[in-house]
Amino acid sequence: MTHTYSVSGMTCSGCATTVKKSLTSVPNVNDVQIDLSKGVASVTMSQHVPFTKLQESLNAYPSYQISEGLNPAKSLNPENPDPGMWADLNIWKRASFNTLNCLIGCSIGDFAMVIYLQAYFPSTSMTAQMILATIAGLITSILLETVLLHWRESFSWNFAFRTALSMSLLSMIAMELAMNTTDFMITGGKAAFGNPLYWTALIVAMVAGFLVPLPYNYYKLKKFNKACH
Repeated sequence: MTHTYSVSGMTCSGCATTVKKSLTSVPNVNDVQIDLSKGVASVTMSQHVPFTKLQESLNAYPSYQISEGLNPAKSLNPENPDPGMWADLNIWKRASFNTLNCLIGCSIGDFAMVIYLQAYFPSTSMTAQMILATIAGLITSILLETVLLHWRESFSWNFAFRTALSMSLLSMIAMELAMNTTDFMITGGKAAFGNPLYWTALIVAMVAGFLVPLPYNYYKLKKFNKACH
């Protein structure tokens, strides 16, 4: 038997994973399917499970609240129609938040690598700088998300790392390429901290890094309930 419940407080794929893991731990629960866009959990049971047992499984995560029946604010009906593929403001907000997390993580490693190479290995070719900066950005983004999942979702370190690693590398790579290409086009790839143009280029590069993967992250979240971060 399968019952559908409303779950509030889920904002990303990490939240959905936490809720699914908690509900699946309840005896006689065979499977849990989360629809993040609608805020619902479909729970398949081998025999009836009291609703209170499902509530108790989420006690360790007070930000998630489960209730019986569909969430009227998110269920599809004439008063609350689906806004369409590219017009869902809630999904745009979640995708923007996820993309911002990616941007912070990528920027830390990216610009740190550029500064390090120009300070200690100034003869490094521009191509090598961009490749190394991209790799460093991907690493710091994954590490940052691992820490956030461990701290925010109480994942074990191993599970948090595997979850972070499984998130969209394509999105992060696109972000890295957008940032590095924009920075190179404006500054030639040189970090001149005393030049206002460098800081202008840094801002423009980060904006480009945010905007380029955003539609892709929105699409994955809307279509498949999968998020970059």
